[in-house]
Amino acid sequence: MSIRDCALRSQAFAALKDVYDHRETAAARWRADGGKVVGELGCDVPDEFILAAGMLPVRVYAEVEKPLAETDKYLEYAFDPVVRAQFEKIVDGTYDRQIDALAISNSTDVIIRIYLYLRELRRVEPEKPVPPVEFIDWLFTRNRLHQVRNEQTLELFRQTVERWAGRAITDEEIAAAGAICNENRQALREMAALRRCAQPRITGSEALVIIGSAFFMERSAHTALVRQVVADAQSWPVLNGPRVFFTGSNQEDTALYEQIEAAGAVIVGEDHDWGDRWYDRDYNPEYSPVRAVVDRYMLREFSSKKAFVSQRVAALDREVDASAAQAVVFYTNIYEEAASWDYPSQKKSLESRGIPTACFAKMAWPAHRNEGLEERFSAFVSTLKGGASHG
Repeated sequence: MSIRDCALRSQAFAALKDVYDHRETAAARWRADGGKVVGELGCDVPDEFILAAGMLPVRVYAEVEKPLAETDKYLEYAFDPVVRAQFEKIVDGTYDRQIDALAISNSTDVIIRIYLYLRELRRVEPEKPVPPVEFIDWLFTRNRLHQVRNEQTLELFRQTVERWAGRAITDEEIAAAGAICNENRQALREMAALRRCAQPRITGSEALVIIGSAFFMERSAHTALVRQVVADAQSWPVLNGPRVFFTGSNQEDTALYEQIEAAGAVIVGEDHDWGDRWYDRDYNPEYSPVRAVVDRYMLREFSSKKAFVSQRVAALDREVDASAAQAVVFYTNIYEEAASWDYPSQKKSLESRGIPTACFAKMAWPAHRNEGLEERFSAFVSTLKGGASHG
């Protein structure tokens, strides 16, 4: 079932699709009503603090086909192409007109470099329309000493958010925001169950819309729409085709998934930060507010950007098993090398258990620039339908 068909079947899905397609609308209304908006670059910026302060968090995203006139002045061409496109919108004034501040987490090495470039740019060219920037310097190793350090780091971020908001944030407000986020994550898990069940009814591309719209709208309103979509989708047709798990580069739009689905596959899960990984792990109300936020973001399933290969192998095996995927598609953009380091070991582990894989590495962005990609997807899915493996 296509995204267009689902929009006709479900007004709630159509509302989420409208937010997903027009990502600045809700934030513009928020600001017009006197609220403040905080942009987030990196997947580990704690929404709970921003929501507790009464501000709206929105995800920084790349605009396909946008000329990179400013980026070409400052960044090497060997940067991840998606990050280059994100940088353009920060430096050319796009986000300065849309957000009040920018929070950056050190989720990947390339984002750390982006922060350093922005910090220096604000110093030497203060006339540039770059919004105020705060950097969250997490430690990603999982021992208690480093978690204490992360709690100290978040206390500093809390103070910054309070400065942006112009008021203090109470522990009670953080706990209330944590409950709002938990409810939203639970609604998304209920949606995911309709992807992963024996008779899936929600496609991967539809799931990206349902999940990704949360990045650009008020969270409780998003939860209500997701719950309505879950109710509506109970009557959607069952999807048929090989069950595929997707891993690799973040997919900020549905174009690539639609190519895979057009080849006849059903994408039942993914582990990137614009998909399933985003709602992994809840805020634990039994902890102190700051510790609960650290626990939620730093003890999620392992990202390819901040994990050992052995951790990524085990994490992918768990996710593939949980989604009952019959195959795995690895897909990484050019100059995004970290995820590709995991592939040989992940492939070995999966195929030892009879799960075929296909690797698409060093791909051009956006996906339509890759000649013959649709044919490669079709060939892989054909082998799955025929019961053959694919290296």
